[in-house]
Amino acid sequence: MQSATASGVPSPLLMRLRALPATTWAKLGFGGLCVIALVGFLLFPTYPIYDSEYYLLWGREILHLHTPSFAAYDAPTEHPLAVAYATVLAIFGNASLRIEVLSSIVSFLILARVAFAPAVGAVAVLLLCTRFNLVFLAIRGYVDITFLAAIVWAAALEVEHPRRGTPVFALLAVAELIRPDAWLLAGLYWLWCFPHASWGERLRWAAFCAIGPAAWAGLDMAVTGDPLWSLHATNNLAVALNRTVPVSGVPAATGKYLVGLIKGPLVAGGVAGVLLAAWFVPKRMWMSLVILATGIVMFALIAAAGLSVIDRYLLLPSVMLLAFCAFTLSGWTMLEAGVVRRAWAIGALILALYAVASYAKVLSVGYVESELGFRDSGHTSLVAILNKPAVRRELHCGPVSVPNHKLIPDTRWILDAPASGVIARSQADGRPRLEARIRYGVAIYALNLALTRYALVEPTDNPLDNVPPPGYRRIWSTAYFAAYARCPS
Repeated sequence: MQSATASGVPSPLLMRLRALPATTWAKLGFGGLCVIALVGFLLFPTYPIYDSEYYLLWGREILHLHTPSFAAYDAPTEHPLAVAYATVLAIFGNASLRIEVLSSIVSFLILARVAFAPAVGAVAVLLLCTRFNLVFLAIRGYVDITFLAAIVWAAALEVEHPRRGTPVFALLAVAELIRPDAWLLAGLYWLWCFPHASWGERLRWAAFCAIGPAAWAGLDMAVTGDPLWSLHATNNLAVALNRTVPVSGVPAATGKYLVGLIKGPLVAGGVAGVLLAAWFVPKRMWMSLVILATGIVMFALIAAAGLSVIDRYLLLPSVMLLAFCAFTLSGWTMLEAGVVRRAWAIGALILALYAVASYAKVLSVGYVESELGFRDSGHTSLVAILNKPAVRRELHCGPVSVPNHKLIPDTRWILDAPASGVIARSQADGRPRLEARIRYGVAIYALNLALTRYALVEPTDNPLDNVPPPGYRRIWSTAYFAAYARCPS
């Protein structure tokens, strides 16, 4: 179809397309993104990661009126909203695994909310969708994606109407129930709204700010008897896994993790975007800047508290840097024609070409395909071996043992087993009571690609934990796992 008539006048179709407002194009683009996400969800089945599957285990325990096993070996930190949502999902049985992943993907789509202008928003979405680290978090059901979505949505609402109040506090309350980072953001936002609010509003909004700490402490107290259980357990686990970083090492760790999450060129583009936005659109950038700074401050506080220091704790500032980088790449479209606009556009083009070239060097399509494929085949392989009649017949011999903590939530979910029914051999090493318990039972061992995902993951993992001991006989194997058993004579 030709886009113009023979006389050079644009065709009616092209004229109608040009007349469409930016909001319509944004809706069409978002609709296309949703279709792509749905197709990907159906074509590449993935399942929840370690933390997310534990939430479902705890949800199922709550449904059965059992105390959730927060104190299980190397269990993740509980998050009140994640546990509550997983309790509802657990009603759907095995389908809840895929529903949890779909919920995370929906949260990822919400991150398409923007705070600058349509062109900048389109670039921000493009940058977000090409960060496979973030995409992989979504397709594995990480709760961090929902946390990011709530924060970004709250920021977008605040930018539209400063000191908006209740809707923003409601979204921050959602985030508070997922990560403590939002406690600081909610407190700062309350201080921002305080001068222009009535006392009724101040008290109501203070209640929103208290939702996160109160729910967290209340749940910990009800389940463990310690209102600070999450803090203490996380601290102990960080020390055990050697994930602590001294305060002096925070700047280096921050730079390392930010580059790892969104790559060096985009970090540089994000820093440049902060400076450009401060000059050209200062009133529209403050919310994103506050979120960026708060995320980095919280990362430093986590390190100072002796908690685990991992890259996921910098997701919030990473997403904000992507937004600022998008402004660097396309903010020039907001300027009138002239020297500044032309110079900015040329600089943006150079940055874009450099980023693409750098990313092309490290991007591996084979790796992406392997990752997506293993999320399906690895789970399917474990389900297959644990559901084999030959394996099920041996479950009466003793507990099921796995190499380390990585396979515990999957195995417990598939077998509907209590915390005592699945033991990590790494936990039993050097502990006579536990070693005695796994002298008999069913032992699962990782094979092939699963070996580096579920057995030899950390430098401290003992290879012997994935070697069958004398007396065990092989009863079944699949592509990624082998099952051995030993019963008392």
